[in-house]
Amino acid sequence: MMKIGIVGTGMIAKLVGPNMASWGIDVTAVAGTPNTHDQTEELADQLGAAGRYDDYHDLIADPEVDTVYVAVPNFLHYTVSEAALRAGKDVVCEKPLASNFREAERLAAVARKEGRFLWEAVVTTRQPNFKLVRDELLPRIGTVKQVQVNYSQYSSRYDAFRAGEVLPAFDPAKAGGAIMDIGLYALTYTLGLFGEPENAYYLPNVERGIDTSGVAILQYEGFTAVDVCSKDCGAPALIQIQGTDGYIVSNSQPNQCGAVTLHLNDGTEETFDRSLPVMWEGEFREFCAQQDAGDLEECYRQLDESLLVSRVQNTIRYESGVVFPQDEE
Repeated sequence: MMKIGIVGTGMIAKLVGPNMASWGIDVTAVAGTPNTHDQTEELADQLGAAGRYDDYHDLIADPEVDTVYVAVPNFLHYTVSEAALRAGKDVVCEKPLASNFREAERLAAVARKEGRFLWEAVVTTRQPNFKLVRDELLPRIGTVKQVQVNYSQYSSRYDAFRAGEVLPAFDPAKAGGAIMDIGLYALTYTLGLFGEPENAYYLPNVERGIDTSGVAILQYEGFTAVDVCSKDCGAPALIQIQGTDGYIVSNSQPNQCGAVTLHLNDGTEETFDRSLPVMWEGEFREFCAQQDAGDLEECYRQLDESLLVSRVQNTIRYESGVVFPQDEE
């Protein structure tokens, strides 16, 4: 059984943590900061965790913890994950893996050197409906000609941003912005299906040095994919893949990967939905199975997929003029 320590007391920890026991995971510890001590105690009480710490180093040192779940703001992912890996712990790191590709590549190198598991907790490619599209439906629509993925969701934090308050979600110093957040899911969906593009560009809407929304254009041999990500405006989610023999469509966000419909040119129409009850279940069950089996090979294969997304994501961000302090080191 995975014995996990959660670093962070924010929204994602509160959403994922209560489900872990049902996935066969023992939450043994929670770490926050001195400023979030009460939240740490509250979350630990809710999850039945014996370890309660105001410093993540103490959680990492806890002998009852074999895996560290890094659920802190983006700019801290590298620091916390590296410390855990070097201490001999396996790591589940919330997306993005790091602030930029250089950091992500370093983390992967540390994991391989130490022989530890390192998983990016990006749900997309572990969703049953994504696997259905990739393995069963794509071959049925012939030659792919057009791909569209739209994840546009107005952020409540954008209200504060417009009023002059810069929260981590829109802070360049903390690796915020649209392409680093919901844009990662769109990129992961597209790259997970089609691999590395021949060319990639990002056309962002930039306010005060951060992309509040944008359009990524990925060019492949024979077709173009358009990934839209917006935190400053909202619209219905859409995933649409068009081919010479038909098309695949889903009115679902690319992290949830909900029901999907196959339309063929001969009039065939079929709808499928293999969704799990809780969005994060598939990924954590995969992590546990790999850890139980000692399957580092599969873990590192998935890690290479995360590195591809990080490389494309950060290259197009940087080239579009959205630059973080971490990029200049």
